[in-house]
Amino acid sequence: MKPSSPSMTLLCLSLLALAACGKGKEQGPPQMPPPEVGVIRTQPQSSPLTKDLVGRLSPYRSADVRARVAGVLLKRTYTEGTDVKQGQLLFQIDPAPLKAALDAAEASLAQAQATYTNTKVNAQRARELAPKGYISKSDLDNAQASERSAAAAVQAARANVQTARISLGYASVTSPIEGRAGQQQVTEGALVGNGGDATLLTTVDQIDPLYVNFTMSVADMEQMRRAQSNGNVTLAEPNKASVQIALPDGSAYTEAGTLDFSSTTVDPATGAVNLRAQIPNPKHNLLPGMYVTLKAQLGEQHKVFLVPQEAVLRDTVGAYVFTVGKDGKVARRDVTTSAASGGNWVVTAGLAAGEQVIVSGVQNVKEGAPAKASPWQPSTAGSRGPAAAASAPARGK
Repeated sequence: MKPSSPSMTLLCLSLLALAACGKGKEQGPPQMPPPEVGVIRTQPQSSPLTKDLVGRLSPYRSADVRARVAGVLLKRTYTEGTDVKQGQLLFQIDPAPLKAALDAAEASLAQAQATYTNTKVNAQRARELAPKGYISKSDLDNAQASERSAAAAVQAARANVQTARISLGYASVTSPIEGRAGQQQVTEGALVGNGGDATLLTTVDQIDPLYVNFTMSVADMEQMRRAQSNGNVTLAEPNKASVQIALPDGSAYTEAGTLDFSSTTVDPATGAVNLRAQIPNPKHNLLPGMYVTLKAQLGEQHKVFLVPQEAVLRDTVGAYVFTVGKDGKVARRDVTTSAASGGNWVVTAGLAAGEQVIVSGVQNVKEGAPAKASPWQPSTAGSRGPAAAASAPARGK
């Protein structure tokens, strides 16, 4: 054989290079593995039925302290804004005119009693002489009538004494209840209670416990009753529904309250029902008039799903979650949530038992694309930041 020429060698090398390139193009670029996600498997369970509402605090009892007799206000005997006891002296009205009126009433009583004694003696004498014919029947009747009139006058005089004594007692104005006394409304030296007007002197509010007043729409109440009739909800018995409030700064109040009143009528102006709960306030941290947010536990709901909050996303359509199906692909599930409970959303509709809901890695998935599911570990719940949560709806479409 003849040795190969240099040109033939170069041609062979070029053909081999082109063959290698063509083979590489046929294989294509390497594919990315499916994203790894942490999932939970949903199981129906029971959860407290709660409602987030807004309410306003009011005193448990509020008593107006008024001047019940006319007179000049001499002094105030309490410190404004402090706690007072029931029966504690708050104001002193000038008692001198009332004491004089009592003395006059007692003198009138003594005079009436003396008159009654005299008429009683005369009537007794007439009763003894009449049978003997020494006095006429008319004189006897007159003597007995005078006796009865004198006895009635004694009763009237005794009632006047009692009235005068009560009026004198009203000169010392006391607190009708135990609570916190408010600001003085009338200064010393003013004429109070004149002309039959019971002048307001101050107000005492009992602030332990307190009431929190709030409303609930008729639609929400009807929905709960309908759910109860279907067996999905068990409503709490009267006076057993609990209420937990949050302070204006967002911190939770340590004392739990109890729902104690539900109106039987609907307010036509708001279309809502008035509700009221009683809140303990032993340290007087709460004050009447404050607006608070409250979580009312109205019973227990059944056959719901607890889904970690980071798994629930929202867009213009509403709340939704991503699931990994049996085929390993990501699917969107539109859900209905009722309230948050211990870091979870309570999902009442949109999920079925046994579905794999994506909790972690949700920002890396896309609807219809495959994903590699593994059990979610709560310790990794904080790995998805707010920015990822905000962008997740855009990636899920």
